[in-house]
Amino acid sequence: MAADNRVFAKELVDEIVARLNIADLENATIGEVLLVASALEEKTGIPFIRMDQGSPGLPPNRIGIEAEKAALYSGIVSQYPAAAGIAELKEQASRFVKAFLDLDITPRACIPTTGGVAASFASFIACTQRIRGKYKVLFIDPGFPIQKSQLKILGIGWVSFDIYRYRGEALRGKLEEMMGGGDIAAIVYSNPNNPAWICLEESELRIIGEMADRYDAVVMEDMAYFCMDFRQNLGRPFEPPYPPTVARYTDNYILMLSSSKIFSYAGQRMALACVSDTLFDRHYGELARRYGDSGIFGQTFIASILYMITSGCTTSTQFAYAEMLKAACEGRIDFVADTSVYAERAERMKRIFLDNGFHIVYDRDVSRQVGDGFFFTLGYGRMSGGQLLKELLYYGVSCISLGTTGSEQSGIRACTSRMREELYRVLRQRMEWFRKDHPAGD
Repeated sequence: MAADNRVFAKELVDEIVARLNIADLENATIGEVLLVASALEEKTGIPFIRMDQGSPGLPPNRIGIEAEKAALYSGIVSQYPAAAGIAELKEQASRFVKAFLDLDITPRACIPTTGGVAASFASFIACTQRIRGKYKVLFIDPGFPIQKSQLKILGIGWVSFDIYRYRGEALRGKLEEMMGGGDIAAIVYSNPNNPAWICLEESELRIIGEMADRYDAVVMEDMAYFCMDFRQNLGRPFEPPYPPTVARYTDNYILMLSSSKIFSYAGQRMALACVSDTLFDRHYGELARRYGDSGIFGQTFIASILYMITSGCTTSTQFAYAEMLKAACEGRIDFVADTSVYAERAERMKRIFLDNGFHIVYDRDVSRQVGDGFFFTLGYGRMSGGQLLKELLYYGVSCISLGTTGSEQSGIRACTSRMREELYRVLRQRMEWFRKDHPAGD
């Protein structure tokens, strides 16, 4: 393999990796990739094509900013936030779920959390402690690596499988195999998916719902990229089509919604855990025994678990989120149209990579081609994900290996959020150099 066109010399990259004490670049975490790319930029002044971190690449929603400023000026910061959240947010969350999912969840079961990370952390605790003998989490991968890191902190075991070969009806047999032992407390996936951008379809969600009921497992449905399947218009409040959700097929669910991507409000760390009313009101003797409280799932989740983790959500940001949700329900915010730029970026970026010998790894849903959006996946010849990550760094392109996401496929995750107009020409040039240096994909 020739390497005459590298943007960064191997020796320089190796020097940076050694200085940062990164043990294995091919298995680098998002944080480690960020450090390497930033250090190379700082040392050379040469910009990277940043496809690593999924940070929003759009301005924050102004309606939220103004609402938060008004809340701050009102003096609410002198009071501790209520554990269950402010009434205004809970009411608007319930309305939002009705408007965009056509689901009825009461305000009391719509629980503010400090980002989706806090929602999953608390959910893992509550779900794995509610029934004796149900102590494992099942991940439908690929997925968000931080969630497994949370389980490591908590000492909770998990099992997982890559959905790549188990789409459609094949999912049923795989779930039966994984859940047949009776020890699965929760099922976790994201939809649309981070990192693959696949979208589980109604038939698959029905299967998941049926398995959750059969084995009494709680489905934790991560909707961080809510309504961002841009192949259809999902942004009309109180009008179909509505996004697919497992909530149509089981009452054992927690929907995790976030302000980070759809409103570009990531820095304020505000999300929701929307628990089915049925699950919210269910009594579990194990929870009552452990916490000395009512044992009612929703009450224990809020007061005995979530508040102990975060001490509540910043009140001013709750008012901001409430106003953004209200505006969306009233049609004053079209968050789907606002975020559709990610699909446009993905289409242009994919074309550059495909023109230069790359292929899309997760390329299809059950009935159609995977859409364009916040993420996509790339492979190149016979390279492993770690090898491809490392090689792309030499050409000033940062990403993460699919291996870090629970995927069993060879490739990397590409994020569209930080792409800028002036970088498309740069990306094309660098990938042309990459292909010249890797003519056989090796």
